[in-house]
Amino acid sequence: MHGAQPIVIERLALYAKLVRIDKPIGTLLLLWPTLWGLFIAANGFPEPVVLCVFVFGTFLMRSAGCAMNDYFDRDVDRHVARTENRVLTAGLIQPREALYVAAVLGLVSFALVLLLNRLTILLAFVAAILAVTYPLFKRFFAIPQAYLGIAFGFGIPMSFAAIQGQIPMVAWVMLLANVCWAIAYDTEYAMVDRNDDIRLGLKTSAITFGRYDVAFVALFYVLALSLLGVVGYLLAYDWPYYCGLLAGLGIAVMHVYWIRSRERQACFKAFLHNTWLGAAVFGGIGLQLLIY
Repeated sequence: MHGAQPIVIERLALYAKLVRIDKPIGTLLLLWPTLWGLFIAANGFPEPVVLCVFVFGTFLMRSAGCAMNDYFDRDVDRHVARTENRVLTAGLIQPREALYVAAVLGLVSFALVLLLNRLTILLAFVAAILAVTYPLFKRFFAIPQAYLGIAFGFGIPMSFAAIQGQIPMVAWVMLLANVCWAIAYDTEYAMVDRNDDIRLGLKTSAITFGRYDVAFVALFYVLALSLLGVVGYLLAYDWPYYCGLLAGLGIAVMHVYWIRSRERQACFKAFLHNTWLGAAVFGGIGLQLLIY
């Protein structure tokens, strides 16, 4: 009995690496737009139960998405320097174990959603489909980052559904803004692996944009923040909100400056730093709701 305990702990540690518990950036990039939606939909602090469901659900679904991504990419990852040591690719766990982990996390997440209303439950099925199918899009879609933006931003319409029982136009504008933001930050991420992805025949925005990649990153940052500006206009928000967007613009300009030479480490640094852009926008929302 005592001998089995270290084995169980070792297995759980491998599963933790599978779902990237040690790399929270993915969860944060998924969480920020969800928090934007929750606080705007509630016009203040959302109910604790709703907030907890979305925060824990975000963590669980991102983790399940990582497991599914590694399952689909297990034969590709071994040919990419950055991913060749992932636990599934390295053979430390079996493919079926990744599916089991994803299934368990998905079921727990769905159980949490059952605490919310019918519309949110229906949208949860759509969110699950988005999470499962995203890894396949880089096989054929020229800009899979756009699909990622929908998947990572789907917490926005779900937030409005959970709190208001409907999905107003402003939620869809916010989702579109998140798609543009995701194209910007995930292109930075794709620039790190561009040479490997070209060799493997994968599709990414970094490959599609070619030598105009930096310009397109800048463009999509501008589009994202402009659409968030439209959100502020539709909601009749005042200067505190726009201060958050201005801070986000400053961060975006810094990212474009970092990636101008297309150096791998600089591109990865810019990608990781996007959590501060999400935080800046959320700070603007918080100030707006606090002051007004």
